[in-house]
Amino acid sequence: MGPLPDRPPPPEAPSAPAASPAAPDAAVGSAANEALPGDAPQRVLIWRRFRRNKLAVTGALVLCAFALVSVFSEFVAPSTPDAYNAARTYAPPQRIHFVDTSDGFDLGMYVYDYRVERDPETLANTYTVDESTKIPVGLFVRGEPYEMWGLFTADRHLIGSSHPEQDVYLLGADRNGRDMASRIAHGTRVSMSIGLAGVALSFVLGLVLGGLSGYLGGRVDNTIQRAIEFLMSIPTIPLWMGLSAAVPRDWNSVQTYLAITVILSLIGWTDLARVVRGRFLSLRQEDFVTAARLDGCGTGRIIGRHMLPSFTSHIIASLTLAVPFMILAETSLSFLGLGLQPPVVSWGVLLQEAQNIHSIANAPWLLLPGVAVTVAVLVLNFVGDGVRDAADPYR
Repeated sequence: MGPLPDRPPPPEAPSAPAASPAAPDAAVGSAANEALPGDAPQRVLIWRRFRRNKLAVTGALVLCAFALVSVFSEFVAPSTPDAYNAARTYAPPQRIHFVDTSDGFDLGMYVYDYRVERDPETLANTYTVDESTKIPVGLFVRGEPYEMWGLFTADRHLIGSSHPEQDVYLLGADRNGRDMASRIAHGTRVSMSIGLAGVALSFVLGLVLGGLSGYLGGRVDNTIQRAIEFLMSIPTIPLWMGLSAAVPRDWNSVQTYLAITVILSLIGWTDLARVVRGRFLSLRQEDFVTAARLDGCGTGRIIGRHMLPSFTSHIIASLTLAVPFMILAETSLSFLGLGLQPPVVSWGVLLQEAQNIHSIANAPWLLLPGVAVTVAVLVLNFVGDGVRDAADPYR
């Protein structure tokens, strides 16, 4: 046989394009970006989820503004809360103007003064805008002296009249000629701090008593639950009235403030204790709790280090959503005349002074503390919902 004919060589497979030197780095970077959310600390993950909720972020910004007003109320207020002018009773709010074109072009903040006429029969003041008289308004102006946090004396105010002898009423005046903007700013500190202090105490009571009730069970659980049921069976308003009536009337404002805070805390811990008990009843049979118990951990360590972190999101939500309840409770008590009393300034005290027909018909700006209460409650609920969703470990 002759030699076999030569066969053509098989076609070469197309060669893969050479990887660029940057490809491995890009792949590593992509893998690192994908692994970042799982490797990030829990607080970073919570913050990333929280900032996606625009409503909660907006509420947090407004809440920060309330906090700043509470801390620096003396500086933010145009005047002191007790400064009055008898010639300006029920003065309406003055609108701030920024540009004056009546005489050239003048750029700056100012308000128009009032022209006051007194009714000879009712002796009531009638106010009309006097555009011929301008009162300049400035920032960081000198005004009524005050004690900042009781530590030092100052007279600088964030906003106010550039001439200390002239009064400015940006939110109007009350029946004694006191500036409502200043009184609302000072009332923010009292109402917000009562809410935070009351929630802190009720939060501790709810966690401790609810945790012991759910973890230990038996007689401890039975005793705590009967006490909770007794407190929850009493109508809220009569209970507030009875406890507030027990506060001696000769106590000063600080003692009354502390008493109201304790009263609100003793009422507001029952709901949280019920929820914590229910979660502990379901968690105490879990494997990680059994393992911690067999490892020799004490009751306090098991509750604080193993069981409570498993429902952190609900605890945070309960904490933030309980603050509006405390604020509304203080406002209701003061409005009914059973809580804080003048000379203490709070939103409830200001609303109590406005509960008459004259204020509703002729001076509606006296109801502005109610707007502050509504806004504070709304933003606290928005922030609470956002934090709860962000801290949910099952998302």
